[in-house]
Amino acid sequence: MRLILTSIPLAVVVGYLLGGRLKGLASASLRWPVVALAGVGLQFFPAEGTPGYIALLASFACLIAFAVANTRQPGFVLIYVGLALNLTVIAINQGMPVTRSALVSSGQRETLTELRKEPSAKHHLANERDSLLFLADVIPVPPPVAQAISIGDIAAHFGVAWFVIRGMQRRELVEPVSTGFA
Repeated sequence: MRLILTSIPLAVVVGYLLGGRLKGLASASLRWPVVALAGVGLQFFPAEGTPGYIALLASFACLIAFAVANTRQPGFVLIYVGLALNLTVIAINQGMPVTRSALVSSGQRETLTELRKEPSAKHHLANERDSLLFLADVIPVPPPVAQAISIGDIAAHFGVAWFVIRGMQRRELVEPVSTGFA
């Protein structure tokens, strides 16, 4: 979550530096926004065990459906790829594995202790039974973000940034001014 709170403002700054405006982004027409909101809401479903895992899979199903519905928008193919990579590793391992080294290097030592005591439906400390660890949360992002992320996260966040930057560069169609010459 902290990464998105950093990447979107940075994308807005880049959008402004490239001559864009937020009103261009506001004119973007996204399909199925309610499905996206449901997907995000399910990420916060307060259940553990099998119900929490099912909610997590449903969340990704909603977010992927939203991404597919909007593939004509800039960045949405990357968003889809990132979500699909994350869903793959989560489905295979019944939650997202997080490596000890990524947690320590990203300044999340306290999270390491929490995951040792009680894994959540979303994350668990990576172990020898986990598959596709290269797709898991193995990339440390140091403070101030302080988060372990995956290749899928990187793809999805670049897709969001691309959408924001290109969306800010949209120009409203203006009727041409008649010069009186025909």
